[in-house]
Parts: sequence; structure tokens; C-alpha cells
Amino acid sequence: MKNTLGSRIKELRKNRDLTQQQLAKLLGISASSVGMYEQDRRKPDNETLLKLCNVFDTSADYILGKVGTTSRVGKNVDVADVFDEFTEKLMLQQGLMFDGTPLNDNDRMKIVDALKVVAALAKQEHKKSVGGD
Repeated sequence: MKNTLGSRIKELRKNRDLTQQQLAKLLGISASSVGMYEQDRRKPDNETLLKLCNVFDTSADYILGKVGTTSRVGKNVDVADVFDEFTEKLMLQQGLMFDGTPLNDNDRMKIVDALKVVAALAKQEHKKSVGGD
């Protein structure tokens, strides 16, 4: 199958055993719009793209063809793995800004460090809540 936005939408729809009409209803758009997306004759706007991500429980990167695999649908995922992926994206993202000011590497590291502290605290609280040490 081609690696286009349309082919990805069609693949995801068929994997969920949805008709174009059913998907359209979930998205709040017409079935003809879904068909045009699948034929790569039209692209969804940002709001519809977000709805597609939610319906299919996958990332915009997958739907747009930027990554080769869907999100972890149906798989157990450790928070640490998600955190590592986010950290990598944060460090590599070009043009990242905070309140309109570009972030430098030091700024990025401060954000990562702050997230590590929050993750450690959450891990401690989780262990307490499930009866671990």
C-alpha cells in the first residue's frame, strides 16, 4: 500500500471495520469528504486530523506518513518509554518556542529535567497507591 495520507486513513478505517459513512459520522463530516481524503484529492483540516487521531488512537505523525508504525494501539506501554520518546522529540524539534522566544539547548534541558522530577514524583505516588515500596 502506498504511504500517503489517504492510504493511511483508508488502512486505519478498514482495520476498524468502518465504512466511509461510519467514519464520516464519527468525524462530523460528509462521507464524500472521507472518500476524497482516501483518494488524496483533499486533505483534512487540523481539527479533522485531530479527530482522526482520536478515532484511530494513533498519532498525526502516523496518519501524515512521518512515522511507519501506528501508536501503541492495544499494547501495554511503560510511561518511561513515552517519556523517552517525548524527550527525544523535544530535543530534536526545530523552531520550538516558549512564549514567542526560541528555546536554546539549555532551555530544553531545563524542561527535560523538570519533567524527570515530575515523573519521579508520579512514580513514587504510583508505587504507594498500588502497595509497593
